[in-house]
Amino acid sequence: MALAALTLRTQAAVAALLSPPQAAALAVRFASKKTGGSSKNLGGKSPGKRFGLRKMEGHYVHAGNILATQRHFRWHPGAHVGLGKKKYLYALEEGVVRYTKEVYVPHPSNSEAVDLVTKLPKGAVLYKTFVHVVPAKPEGTFKLVAML
Repeated sequence: MALAALTLRTQAAVAALLSPPQAAALAVRFASKKTGGSSKNLGGKSPGKRFGLRKMEGHYVHAGNILATQRHFRWHPGAHVGLGKKKYLYALEEGVVRYTKEVYVPHPSNSEAVDLVTKLPKGAVLYKTFVHVVPAKPEGTFKLVAML
Protein backbone atom coordinates (compact mmCIF):
# COMPACT_ATOMS: atom_id res chain seq x y z
CA MET A 1 0.00 0.00 0.00
CA ALA A 2 2.75 2.39 0.86
CA LEU A 3 4.45 1.52 -2.39
CA ALA A 4 1.31 2.32 -4.38
CA ALA A 5 0.88 5.66 -2.61
CA LEU A 6 4.52 6.52 -3.33
CA THR A 7 4.16 5.72 -7.03
CA LEU A 8 0.99 7.83 -7.25
CA ARG A 9 2.79 10.78 -5.68
CA THR A 10 5.76 10.51 -8.02
CA GLN A 11 3.46 10.18 -11.06
CA ALA A 12 1.55 13.29 -9.93
CA ALA A 13 4.80 15.19 -9.41
CA VAL A 14 6.11 14.17 -12.86
CA ALA A 15 2.81 15.10 -14.49
CA ALA A 16 2.85 18.49 -12.75
CA LEU A 17 6.36 19.15 -14.01
CA LEU A 18 5.66 18.09 -17.58
CA SER A 19 2.28 19.73 -18.01
CA PRO A 20 2.13 23.36 -19.25
CA PRO A 21 1.83 25.91 -16.46
CA GLN A 22 -1.59 27.25 -15.71
CA ALA A 23 -2.20 30.84 -16.70
CA ALA A 24 -1.80 33.04 -13.69
CA ALA A 25 -2.69 36.66 -13.53
CA LEU A 26 0.67 38.38 -13.48
CA ALA A 27 1.01 42.11 -13.08
CA VAL A 28 3.60 43.51 -15.49
CA ARG A 29 5.04 46.83 -14.54
CA PHE A 30 6.36 49.11 -17.29
CA ALA A 31 8.93 51.85 -16.84
CA SER A 32 7.42 55.22 -16.15
CA LYS A 33 10.38 56.94 -17.83
CA LYS A 34 12.04 55.72 -20.95
CA THR A 35 15.80 55.40 -20.99
CA GLY A 36 17.14 58.39 -22.85
CA GLY A 37 20.81 57.55 -22.64
CA SER A 38 23.59 59.96 -21.87
CA SER A 39 24.73 62.96 -23.86
CA LYS A 40 28.37 62.36 -22.98
CA ASN A 41 31.12 60.92 -25.17
CA LEU A 42 29.91 62.40 -28.44
CA GLY A 43 33.52 62.73 -29.69
CA GLY A 44 33.73 60.44 -32.79
CA LYS A 45 30.31 61.09 -34.26
CA SER A 46 31.12 64.26 -36.16
CA PRO A 47 31.69 63.93 -39.90
CA GLY A 48 35.14 64.34 -41.45
CA LYS A 49 36.20 67.77 -42.67
CA ARG A 50 37.57 66.52 -46.01
CA PHE A 51 41.01 68.10 -45.70
CA GLY A 52 43.72 67.00 -48.09
CA LEU A 53 45.02 67.26 -51.62
CA ARG A 54 42.59 68.08 -54.40
CA LYS A 55 45.04 68.03 -57.32
CA MET A 56 47.92 65.58 -57.55
CA GLU A 57 51.32 65.96 -59.18
CA GLY A 58 51.05 66.34 -62.94
CA HIS A 59 47.39 67.43 -62.98
CA TYR A 60 46.49 70.33 -65.24
CA VAL A 61 44.78 73.18 -63.34
CA HIS A 62 43.14 76.46 -64.25
CA ALA A 63 43.58 79.71 -62.36
CA GLY A 64 41.50 79.63 -59.18
CA ASN A 65 41.40 75.82 -58.80
CA ILE A 66 41.85 74.65 -55.21
CA LEU A 67 44.97 72.50 -54.92
CA ALA A 68 44.84 71.51 -51.22
CA THR A 69 42.78 72.13 -48.09
CA GLN A 70 44.41 72.00 -44.66
CA ARG A 71 43.86 72.98 -41.05
CA HIS A 72 47.56 73.44 -40.22
CA PHE A 73 50.41 74.14 -42.62
CA ARG A 74 51.16 70.77 -44.15
CA TRP A 75 51.81 72.13 -47.65
CA HIS A 76 53.21 75.59 -48.35
CA PRO A 77 52.46 77.83 -51.33
CA GLY A 78 55.16 77.89 -53.97
CA ALA A 79 55.41 79.51 -57.41
CA HIS A 80 52.08 80.66 -58.87
CA VAL A 81 50.13 79.34 -55.84
CA GLY A 82 48.05 81.52 -53.53
CA LEU A 83 47.04 81.08 -49.89
CA GLY A 84 43.35 81.38 -49.05
CA LYS A 85 41.68 82.54 -45.83
CA LYS A 86 41.52 79.09 -44.27
CA LYS A 87 45.01 78.05 -45.45
CA TYR A 88 43.63 76.69 -48.72
CA LEU A 89 46.12 76.57 -51.58
CA TYR A 90 44.84 77.64 -54.99
CA ALA A 91 46.36 78.11 -58.43
CA LEU A 92 47.11 81.66 -59.56
CA GLU A 93 47.82 80.63 -63.16
CA GLU A 94 46.91 77.90 -65.58
CA GLY A 95 49.43 75.08 -65.66
CA VAL A 96 50.68 71.77 -64.25
CA VAL A 97 50.96 71.01 -60.51
CA ARG A 98 54.37 70.10 -59.06
CA TYR A 99 55.39 69.24 -55.49
CA THR A 100 58.87 69.80 -54.06
CA LYS A 101 60.48 69.18 -50.68
CA GLU A 102 62.95 71.79 -49.58
CA VAL A 103 65.22 71.96 -46.54
CA TYR A 104 63.82 74.24 -43.84
CA VAL A 105 66.36 76.67 -42.42
CA PRO A 106 64.65 79.00 -39.91
CA HIS A 107 65.47 82.68 -39.67
CA PRO A 108 67.81 83.36 -36.73
CA SER A 109 65.39 85.90 -35.24
CA ASN A 110 62.64 83.25 -34.94
CA SER A 111 63.53 81.81 -31.53
CA GLU A 112 60.84 79.07 -31.53
CA ALA A 113 62.02 77.64 -34.85
CA VAL A 114 65.67 77.85 -33.84
CA ASP A 115 64.88 75.99 -30.57
CA LEU A 116 63.05 73.32 -32.55
CA VAL A 117 65.97 72.80 -34.91
CA THR A 118 68.55 72.71 -32.11
CA LYS A 119 66.59 70.00 -30.24
CA LEU A 120 66.70 67.66 -33.25
CA PRO A 121 69.15 64.75 -33.22
CA LYS A 122 72.51 65.36 -34.85
CA GLY A 123 72.29 65.11 -38.61
CA ALA A 124 68.48 65.40 -38.75
CA VAL A 125 67.05 67.80 -41.33
CA LEU A 126 63.60 69.42 -41.50
CA TYR A 127 61.82 69.60 -44.84
CA LYS A 128 58.84 71.62 -46.04
CA THR A 129 56.61 70.52 -48.89
CA PHE A 130 55.86 73.25 -51.41
CA VAL A 131 53.15 73.20 -54.07
CA HIS A 132 53.99 74.90 -57.39
CA VAL A 133 52.10 75.49 -60.61
CA VAL A 134 54.30 75.43 -63.70
CA PRO A 135 52.56 77.77 -66.17
CA ALA A 136 51.52 76.28 -69.49
CA LYS A 137 52.61 78.45 -72.37
CA PRO A 138 49.76 78.43 -74.87
CA GLU A 139 51.14 78.08 -78.39
CA GLY A 140 49.85 79.93 -81.39
CA THR A 141 48.18 82.76 -79.51
CA PHE A 142 48.53 86.46 -80.23
CA LYS A 143 47.66 89.70 -78.48
CA LEU A 144 45.57 92.38 -80.10
CA VAL A 145 47.38 95.67 -80.31
CA ALA A 146 45.32 98.80 -80.24
CA MET A 147 46.14 100.89 -83.29
CA LEU A 148 46.49 104.63 -82.91
